[in-house]
Amino acid sequence: MRIAHLRQRLRDLGAKPCHEDRLLRGWSQVCSYDRKHSPAEAFFPLALRNELPAIEAELNGLARLRSEYPANGHGMDTTNNHGSHDRSPSSTLMEPLAIRLSPQAGKSLVIPRIAGEGANVALRGFSNNEGVARLLVELADGQMVESVLLPRGGLCVSTQVGCAVGCVFCMSGRNGLLRQLGSAEIVAQVVLARKSRAVSKVVFMGMGEPAHNLDNVLEAIQLLGTQGNIGHKNLVFSTVGNLRVFERLMEGLPLPKPSPQSSDGTTSHSASPSKNDGQAAGYPASGRGGEREKQLLIPAVKPALALSLHTTDAALRARLLPRAPQIAIEELVERAEVYARATGYPVQYQWTLIEGVNDSDAEVERIAQLLSGKYAVMNFIPFNEVDGLDYRRPSSERTAFMAHSLLRHGILARIRDSAGQEIEGACGQLRARAVTAK
Repeated sequence: MRIAHLRQRLRDLGAKPCHEDRLLRGWSQVCSYDRKHSPAEAFFPLALRNELPAIEAELNGLARLRSEYPANGHGMDTTNNHGSHDRSPSSTLMEPLAIRLSPQAGKSLVIPRIAGEGANVALRGFSNNEGVARLLVELADGQMVESVLLPRGGLCVSTQVGCAVGCVFCMSGRNGLLRQLGSAEIVAQVVLARKSRAVSKVVFMGMGEPAHNLDNVLEAIQLLGTQGNIGHKNLVFSTVGNLRVFERLMEGLPLPKPSPQSSDGTTSHSASPSKNDGQAAGYPASGRGGEREKQLLIPAVKPALALSLHTTDAALRARLLPRAPQIAIEELVERAEVYARATGYPVQYQWTLIEGVNDSDAEVERIAQLLSGKYAVMNFIPFNEVDGLDYRRPSSERTAFMAHSLLRHGILARIRDSAGQEIEGACGQLRARAVTAK
């Protein structure tokens, strides 16, 4: 189901924009339709009130929790036991991790382990897996996708059943692409998660390549960033890179002014991006315009961008991402930079670290050249074990050395120790389990 089709169905039942807005807010935020001095029974048109139970049943059937695998517990079949899980967090102490940068360094860099996906200090972001769970989600047609509850209100959602890109280090594309998810099915994963806990950040990094389902993904983002009440910068669109993505994301955005140049001719790190607070508002701050006018004034939601780079070598990237668009790496970075400056959100470059493949000193030097002066963050993601693959992650010392080397070049680098590795819920481990081919 697409959200556009749902909106048209509501209009056919006599709903005006204000009615659409309240129903979609209630659904996407898992909250009541009632408002103070305006109960839903008196607010919604009669035809919509009569059809509401059928609409709600259809929306609830878009994504059902088949099983849940908490990182600190055991997998639970929830077919007949929805909402009955014990989610009490385990107590985890902060443990320092000492990493020796080199034999010559003579001392170690001590980095504390801290809770939260993406949480980070100078170099490394750790997760203690508190609140992490892999969700096996059954769609209305019986197909399966997976989403992952992340710490600090995060949620990773899928956009396709399977994937066509075929990244060699990822499980999601092992069986190819089975079908696209409709925009309502994408939002339904957020609704399902919100039935058990708060969700304040959604990353589109689950099964599938969002660029290959662009209309549905952007439609879902638009709803989540408005009626869904999630800040725009907390909606993260992840892609291997596609020209259509950059064109669509840039629609309605002003082109940023050229970045100031430093005395040595390089772009200054202090160049100010466009101001954008990334909040989910969109209505005017004042005025007495009607509901329809308010709806028309809602701007397009502009998510943060994560670009799956993985290497600076074009030939190697073609082998690692065999069916990704063959776009020059320099062009990908330049287009991403334009978007970053226009929105005010740094580009998150994703780099799955594989020992002996993309962890060389030469790669570090090329990254430094490629991202010099860019409004960007490099996320190093040590390879997560996948059945049937012989790849390995580099040592902690090697990984820390790479990140530290980029920091010396003035480039922010983080090491993301993916949450949910032991439950096969980390980057590269999601798959369409128990899928029945259609």
